[in-house]
Amino acid sequence: MFSEPEPDTAKRMRETHAAAAVALRSTPVGPDEAWGWRGRTLSRPVSTPLGAGWLRLVCAPADKAGGKLWEGPQEAERFIPPAVPRPRLRDRRTWTEGDYGYLAELYDKVADRTVTTVEPILRTAPDLDHKWWSGLSTAVDAIADVPTERVAVRQEYLDRAMPQYLGVSIDTTVPAWSTAHGDLHWANLTAPAFAILDWEGWGRAPAGYDAALLHAYSLRVPETAAEVRRHLGNLLDTPAGRFAELVVITELLQTATRGDNLELEAPLRHRLGHLLAE
Repeated sequence: MFSEPEPDTAKRMRETHAAAAVALRSTPVGPDEAWGWRGRTLSRPVSTPLGAGWLRLVCAPADKAGGKLWEGPQEAERFIPPAVPRPRLRDRRTWTEGDYGYLAELYDKVADRTVTTVEPILRTAPDLDHKWWSGLSTAVDAIADVPTERVAVRQEYLDRAMPQYLGVSIDTTVPAWSTAHGDLHWANLTAPAFAILDWEGWGRAPAGYDAALLHAYSLRVPETAAEVRRHLGNLLDTPAGRFAELVVITELLQTATRGDNLELEAPLRHRLGHLLAE
C-alpha cells in the first residue's frame, strides 16, 4: 500500500516476518510485498496447511505496542457481521524483541487485489460494477449498526483540531455517532469482488465518516467521487454527513502538514469552501 521503507527498517521487518511465518506454520509465496505507512506493517501471501493465506506483521516501539489498534482485527472477527465481506482472521501472535513489539496475524487470502495498490488516493477511475457499489453500501450500513465501545474518532480531538485546520470557528459537537471501519480508502477495498481489509482502527465515529473518507480520497477523480456520492448519498447528503466531511478534511489537512496526502490539499480546500458556503 505504501513504498518500501528505509533499508534498515525493511531488513528488520523482512527478517521478523520470516520468523513469524515459521511460528504460524506458513511459508511466504512469491515476491509480493505490501508495506504499510513508513514500514509499520509488512504483509505477504503465504501457503499454509489450510490453504492460501495472508500474513501481516505489525511493528511498534515496545512501550507503545498493544491497545486499540492491535486488538481491532481480533475484535472485528468477534463483532463485525459475517455478511460484511472481509478476510477472516485465522491466528495471531504477539511478542517483544529488543526495542520493538510485534503482532503477526494470519488471514485467509483474498483472491482479488485492492483497487489501488500503493496508496489510499485514487488517481484513475476504477471499473466497478453495480454489484460492487451495492456491496459497499450494504457493508457500510451494516458496520454502522454494530454496537461497540471502541472509538475511532474522539470528540476531544475534534474540539481542538477542527478550528485549527479548517481555519474557521464552527460548532465541533458531533451531531450523530455510528460505528465505522475508520480507514475506508481505496487501498483497503478489493475488486472486482468487494471486500474490506485492515480492521485495526474500527470504532465509533461521526455518522457518515466512512463515506466521507472514501469520498475525500476520490476527489482527484471527479467521476468516481460522484459515484461515491450517488451510492452513499443517504449518508453524505445530510447535516451529519456534511459534518463528517468536515471531520475528514480536518484529519487529512493535518496529515498534509506532516508531508502526507499533499496532492489532496487543493481539492480538500475546494471541497471545504463548498461545505462552508452551504
